[in-house]
Amino acid sequence: MPSDSSCFEEKYNELKKHYENHKALIKQVIYCALLVGYISLVIVACIINFQRALSLLLLTIVGIFFVSWDKLINKYEDRITQVFHPYERRLEQQGHWLKWVLYIALIAAVICWLVFDTANQGTRQLISFGGLLMYIALMFIFSKHPTKISWRTVFSGVGLQFVFGVIILRTQIGYDAFDWTGKQMETFLEYSDVGSKFVFGEKYIDHFFAFKVLPIVVFFSMITSILYYVGFMQWIILKVGWVMQIVMATSPTESVTAAGNIFIGQSEAPLIIRPYLQQLTKSEIHAVMTGGFATIAGSVLGAYIQAGVPASHLLTASVMSAPASLAVAKLFWPETDTPKITRKGFKMEKREETNILEAASHGASLSIPLIANIAVNLIAFLSLLAFLNSALSWLGNMFDYPQFSFSVICSYVFMPFSFMMGVDWNDSFLVGELIGYKTFFNEFVAYNKLAEMIKKRQAGGPEYSGEIKQYLSAHSEVIATYALCGFANFGSLGVQIGALSSLAPKRRSDISSCALRSLISGTIACFMTACVAGMLYIPEEALTCPFVLNNTFNFNLSSVINTTDLAKCCTVLFESAFSTNSSQIIFNGSYTLTSLRGCCTVIDSLLFNCSLVTI
Repeated sequence: MPSDSSCFEEKYNELKKHYENHKALIKQVIYCALLVGYISLVIVACIINFQRALSLLLLTIVGIFFVSWDKLINKYEDRITQVFHPYERRLEQQGHWLKWVLYIALIAAVICWLVFDTANQGTRQLISFGGLLMYIALMFIFSKHPTKISWRTVFSGVGLQFVFGVIILRTQIGYDAFDWTGKQMETFLEYSDVGSKFVFGEKYIDHFFAFKVLPIVVFFSMITSILYYVGFMQWIILKVGWVMQIVMATSPTESVTAAGNIFIGQSEAPLIIRPYLQQLTKSEIHAVMTGGFATIAGSVLGAYIQAGVPASHLLTASVMSAPASLAVAKLFWPETDTPKITRKGFKMEKREETNILEAASHGASLSIPLIANIAVNLIAFLSLLAFLNSALSWLGNMFDYPQFSFSVICSYVFMPFSFMMGVDWNDSFLVGELIGYKTFFNEFVAYNKLAEMIKKRQAGGPEYSGEIKQYLSAHSEVIATYALCGFANFGSLGVQIGALSSLAPKRRSDISSCALRSLISGTIACFMTACVAGMLYIPEEALTCPFVLNNTFNFNLSSVINTTDLAKCCTVLFESAFSTNSSQIIFNGSYTLTSLRGCCTVIDSLLFNCSLVTI
């Protein structure tokens, strides 16, 4: 008679065999049950309070759409390709003349848009547009192989920038979506305070940067690692990379790395294509490095947000700079060889973690060298900056110019670049100084200075101390945010060379030869993103101030009270007004001469010569 244990073992083996035979069906039943349960919860939440559940509903719809799309493409990709293949061949045959028709149509559309937008918003964005053309021209003049440039890649990259910018900065839906995302990210990052308070105590905010900002890097690094483990990060990187590859006609390795740089750092993104690094062409290596210099890592994004830089603009800059990096890279170092990696043979490398807890722990551990690098570099570079300013001031004092400093040098060197992005002339020296800090030190130093200026403006303090400007206008702040949003500095040069050389030792000489040009390309990509932002961004003051001023000064001027809002609007008006040689006053925006006279009556302006206005 068999024992109970052997009988149990026999039943267990039968059950196990039954599971193995029907494993796929059982999984489908479980997934369907979970899906039905989740949808039921969403429906109940909408019934209880639709407004409160709206964000959950939208996320659910988006998720279902993309999952269904993936399933559809995986199952019917070959059939879809066969259906569209005849049209693709016909398009290739007619491609030569069709390409020029498309180029002419795009140029005409841009010109029409500039005409109508200038009529509505003033001439300020024309400078940004001129700056965009100037940077493209400079890259063309100094291109490695100017006759080999793929203009489709260049124009489509700039076009994607422009499309992203219009959607995010000019449409209410796009602006609200990114603004909402930015606010949610700020709320999400605040959960790192719990860990900081436990480790460092109740007074951890007394050491704001060390115990408030740097822990965010740890938290975000852990979250990124978890998203990698569950496959979400690979999925979204492949989707964004696929869009850029199709639109810009770039190789899979370039496109996926550029997409990866939106979410992960310059040393982590090449890990996505580690199996293919040895086979990359020089132009592809240059493009990979440029993508690293033109964007910032998601892990440090949270630190900039916590420092006081607007989250929505940082997120927008990260997205817009990805296609810009490919466009500039292919303009500055065009492809002369045939890429060896094709779309069909490309696969992303998988991570080695075995479970989600290991992924979380590994992500947190990976942040240790990152936060150490941030801390020691800030200590070193801020100390070095103080020493350089003191030494140069001592030198300048011998020539009766004690104001001479490294900041002054940066202001004059980078001022033309900042002005051509669309920064106000009065702000261009300050933005040039920030760009210098970012280039010669790092973006943390620059964003720290920018955050201080933003806080001064929001506090409503004096704009000038003596003749020294204390903060930027809202429009210039936004442009500076985009221009600084990248790892393009000399410190990162060593990081990229070291990281890529360790992954592909046989390509060390090629990597080193591409490094300096890719640093320049990454910097220009950030500048081009700032130009697009300068063309498209409309400060809130510019939308509301004309209405406020017109209503205020239509009444008796003697009854007007100089309030904070009135002072801000008058400052915007003074920045927007300028006189021609014929002493005619011209405005950028819907302002009137009556508003200018009124502002000159109640406020003493250093920005505009009020004697030109008859009061």
